[in-house]
Amino acid sequence: MVLDSRRAYADPFLLPLAKRLRTVSPNHLSWLAFGVAVGAGIAFYLATPASLLLAIPLVFGNALLDALDGKVAKITGRTSARGDFLDHVLDRYADVIMLGGIALGAYGNVLVGLFAIVGVLLASYMGTQAQAVGLGRDYAGAMGRADRLLIVFVAAWLQLLADPRGAGWGTVGSLVLTPLTLALLLFAVLGQFTAIQRAASAWRRLGAS
Repeated sequence: MVLDSRRAYADPFLLPLAKRLRTVSPNHLSWLAFGVAVGAGIAFYLATPASLLLAIPLVFGNALLDALDGKVAKITGRTSARGDFLDHVLDRYADVIMLGGIALGAYGNVLVGLFAIVGVLLASYMGTQAQAVGLGRDYAGAMGRADRLLIVFVAAWLQLLADPRGAGWGTVGSLVLTPLTLALLLFAVLGQFTAIQRAASAWRRLGAS
């Protein structure tokens, strides 16, 4: 994962914000991040230039809040298994709502969106399943959540600036290749690839133990 392995580079920006929010419950930040993701999903579903202009900062807000809830928990000593569980549950719902909004809107494709959601959920499942069998949570692989959010952010900008009417950059059969549909295709492929990577890694480690 490109961005998840470089989270330390964001600490000079995130830590001052986390310190300002030390009186806020990390769980409340997790819920706020989820609410922002719901707003982004709705904006993607509406699929107009105006709604895209709203979706872009909402995607950024979700990414920022998702990073801050853990930081606030750590610097205030409020980390807990319950908070970690809530964070991951809300993240999965946020992923489904945002990708579902893209898939169901005029800029996306329902079938491609289905495969994208399956890929994202399977990748996450393999990471937590490794933890369930005693190997520790596995965040490795080609694509993590931070990478997905960056891709959605960039694809939304490209959609707004280069293809606001959703005409696409070409077609494959009946599939219109808009920037956001291409992002869904990428998630469908890399999500499955990441799931396979994590499953193979867990299998090897279980054999070695």
